[in-house]
Amino acid sequence: MAEARLAGRVALITGGGRGIGRAVALRFAAESADLVLVGRTQGALEDVDDRVRALGRHASLVVADLADPAVIDRMGAAVWERWGRLDILVGNAATLGTLTPVGHIDPASWDQVLAVNLTANWRLLRSFDPLLRASPAGRAIFVTDSCAGGLGYWGAYAVSKAGLESLVRTYAHEIGHTAVRANLIDPGATRTRIRAAAFPLEDPLSIKPADDPHLLDAFVALAETSCAHNGQVIRGGPVPRGTPT
Repeated sequence: MAEARLAGRVALITGGGRGIGRAVALRFAAESADLVLVGRTQGALEDVDDRVRALGRHASLVVADLADPAVIDRMGAAVWERWGRLDILVGNAATLGTLTPVGHIDPASWDQVLAVNLTANWRLLRSFDPLLRASPAGRAIFVTDSCAGGLGYWGAYAVSKAGLESLVRTYAHEIGHTAVRANLIDPGATRTRIRAAAFPLEDPLSIKPADDPHLLDAFVALAETSCAHNGQVIRGGPVPRGTPT
């Protein structure tokens, strides 16, 4: 049997009840990590928890709306009190908003998308930076999208992902002298609820599922203590081995 790659490590995953977050949670559990799962739906989190426990691991469940800034500060305090550190932070939760021309974006929709996709991830880094530094090898992984380069009608979502990439690269520069590493993954076309909302006429079976082994391998590789990558965006492929240039 292959050695568990995340044994003894504590991972917090946002959007952990569905889609990519759920798949990452189950793969991390299979690699012997213990989990803190954050999501908006109690039932979805409990379903993941049942699967995690069947794998012999433990999950703490947090039902929360990440647009509420106080929630993230409370999570940071709770993780510190229980473990005194956080080994892996996965910022996966996101919302699509409305696909429409920039001039037609509803201000409330703009604010919501930026709050969940960008500001909440900044608050996660703000709250959990001391806990990641307290880990022997803190790892932060955030989920981005190719539309971060700018894409017509993707409005607030594209802007939020561009901001997220800049945020993570900035943080990566700041923690380069520490044992913490921060990177991003662009999963590419993946069978998720956001993808279905953006492409309602697309055959979901024509694209890879959220539990695609190659995608999950990339998350594990960036979560391992041996990962030397920092400030990188891994797009649609495996994580390159060795030390990046």
